[in-house]
Parts: sequence; C-alpha cells; structure tokens
Amino acid sequence: MASKEDGIIVILSSPSGAGKTTLSKLLSRSKNFHISVSHTTRKPRNNEINGKDYFFVSQEQFKSLVDNNEFLEHAKVFNHYYGTSKSFVTKTLEKKENVVFDIDWQGTEQIKKKQLKYKLITFFILPPSKKVLFARLSNRDMKDKLIVEERMKQFNKDVLHWKDYDYVVINDNLDRCYKEVTNLIEAEINEIKNGYSVELIEEHIKQLIN
Repeated sequence: MASKEDGIIVILSSPSGAGKTTLSKLLSRSKNFHISVSHTTRKPRNNEINGKDYFFVSQEQFKSLVDNNEFLEHAKVFNHYYGTSKSFVTKTLEKKENVVFDIDWQGTEQIKKKQLKYKLITFFILPPSKKVLFARLSNRDMKDKLIVEERMKQFNKDVLHWKDYDYVVINDNLDRCYKEVTNLIEAEINEIKNGYSVELIEEHIKQLIN
C-alpha cells in the first residue's frame, strides 16, 4: 500500500512526438515533481544537455548498469536503449517528493509489474490527429525524414497500449492538456471523482488508427 509519508509516481507515455516530454517538464516546474532522468545510448539532440535531459552513455556502459541491476526499468526504443535509475527514484520518493517518468509503454509495463509500495498514476498522451503528429515530428527531426517515417509507422502499434493506462489525455492544446493532467492527479491524490470519459477516448482512437 502507498504511504502518505512517501511521494507518488506519475508516468507519462505517448507515441513519439505526442508531448510527454514537454508535459513532464511543465510538471517539474510548477509542482512538487522531479523528472526521472533516463540513461540512454542514443546521441543527444542539439538542445539536449547531458545529466539534465538524459544521461548519455555508451552501449557498454548501459549493459554494465543492467548487469548490476541499477535500473527500475529499461527498454529498447527505435534501436536505442533507455533506462531509469532505481536509487534516484527510491531516494526521492522516501523524501516525500514526487517523481514523474517520461517513458514508453514497455517501461510502464515493467514498473507496474514490480508492484511498488508507492502510489502510481499512469497517463497515455495522444495527439489530436496524425497530421498534427507528423508536423511535430517533422519540425523536431527535420534533418532526417527517415526518422519521421519510422516513428509514424510505429504510431499504430504504440496507440494500442492506451488501455493499459489509468488515463488517456489528448494533447490538442498544451495548456489545456497540462491542466487536465494536473486535475486528474489532484483528484487521485484526494480520492475525489473526476469527469474522465473512456468513451470519448475510444472514439478518438478510432479516428487516429483509421
């Protein structure tokens, strides 16, 4: 059971480009949340800082961390490895501070299976349409069209995992999406009802995959 003396875990997942990283950063700036900075074997983008956005490591270093059981979860995504430090998360939660994860469905699955004693709230973030998603990915990865195409192909597979999450939120407007996420977190913490509608999400999913 979760203890009132500990922090909570919030997981934000999404198909690539739907906005989970941006929402994680917003949570960390305005709420009592610390971003769990993942280790990764991919190269940093131009605007990314080692130790702030990710810990950028070699495949050999990553394998060593796995072998030493340093990760709470780890997964291979688009030919690169990502992993979450177990010690950072535990120490933060035991200080009554919250942790927000920016991870994919594979990592979420691993954490859920561990049945940690801390309260866990999971969110799956969706784009308003495939057209908007393509535009976001093209803007972010404009130098490599193959990357954009690869992520768009993966989209239909990733979307199918929405049912494994507590809540699904559509990121058609960043401020509105952020407010919806924070309202749902507050409702969960205070154990009060919210206006979440699974039926609306199901309709949106049908539109996205058709």
